[in-house]
Amino acid sequence: MLSTEVKFLLRLPAEHSIKLKSSSRKYIEFGALCALAVGILWWFGRQLDWGGVRLAVSQSNRYLLGLAVLVICLAYLFRAYRWGALLAPLGPTSLSHLFAATTVGFGAVFLMGRMGEVVRPAVLPMRDPRVRASSSFVTIMVERVYDMMAVVVLFAVNLLWFTPPTNVGAEFSRVRIAGIVLLVLSIAAVAGLTWFRRRSKSIIGSLEKRLDRLRFIPVRLRRALISILEQLAKSLRVLVDARELAITIAWTAMVWAGITLANWLVLRAFGLRFGISEAIFILGWSLVGSLVPTPGGAAGAFHAATAAGLIFLGVTRETAAAVSIVMHVVDFGPAVVFGFFYFVRGDINLTRLRSLMSPEAVEHAVDDEIIKPDVLLMKQQRETVTTSE
Repeated sequence: MLSTEVKFLLRLPAEHSIKLKSSSRKYIEFGALCALAVGILWWFGRQLDWGGVRLAVSQSNRYLLGLAVLVICLAYLFRAYRWGALLAPLGPTSLSHLFAATTVGFGAVFLMGRMGEVVRPAVLPMRDPRVRASSSFVTIMVERVYDMMAVVVLFAVNLLWFTPPTNVGAEFSRVRIAGIVLLVLSIAAVAGLTWFRRRSKSIIGSLEKRLDRLRFIPVRLRRALISILEQLAKSLRVLVDARELAITIAWTAMVWAGITLANWLVLRAFGLRFGISEAIFILGWSLVGSLVPTPGGAAGAFHAATAAGLIFLGVTRETAAAVSIVMHVVDFGPAVVFGFFYFVRGDINLTRLRSLMSPEAVEHAVDDEIIKPDVLLMKQQRETVTTSE
């Protein structure tokens, strides 16, 4: 889940020996992902009665769907607040800029798939010069860790008391095992990041010495990697500072509470008498589908995975398909509308945005970044040395 930002930051030109990805290759990749989305959508809908799907949508409760959209808008606002909390150790910014960048970014993800993930951290420095591009990218990486942990914990803990249909006992056992495995892996990942944060100075210093001995690695690439790790270590202070950790966890809980509530409202709008537990169960399936990097916000994969979870709970194919389609629109639609609003109003300059998203721009942002001393980390390291003595 972190690979897109990492790859983008490390895809830097060096002494003309590393060539940028050509426009034609980007178009080919985008075309291939579009073809994949079309293929999944065809597979998803090949056996559906689309008349039944349209009927299910037409009979849904519009008031509940409207309320779900409002809740999702609140979830985007909570995301903006959390992003501000993650950026706080690196510099100030304003909520209006954070909300604009968040909605424009998620709108781009809906239109372009995972390729649009670089839009959100690029828009924020464009609107607020106080925010460095590298800081924006690094905090998005940390945010991904929070989101991954939130969904996995919700899904895994929910499985402990979730009661599946009586006819899927064996299949549910495998689902429960998968949930527990994901939870263990997520906890291990957070523990690893916490360890890196506490020992970042020695780890980065050792890595820098090793890279200096590897002369075949371009100088610019080495400097960029070290700078990124220094920014990551500083942004990870939220994992070791009790106050900041509590704030970011609280915002994360509010984000996913909002998303869960919105999805539950969509289920109820279709007359499905499911509770919050079932909504969380479906959310886990939706997350798996959203990992596929197809345009349209994981179009096809999201729908197929969400519908599969609903069918698992005994929902008919046509109703499951209708719910997955509407849920996808509810989750991403507000971001597209807000993003379009900011573009129409002239707040986002496409030419400048493209320049900020280019590898050259990120390269200079990383090279020019001034890493201020992290007082909290220095204090913790001194305490560790004192304790050991």
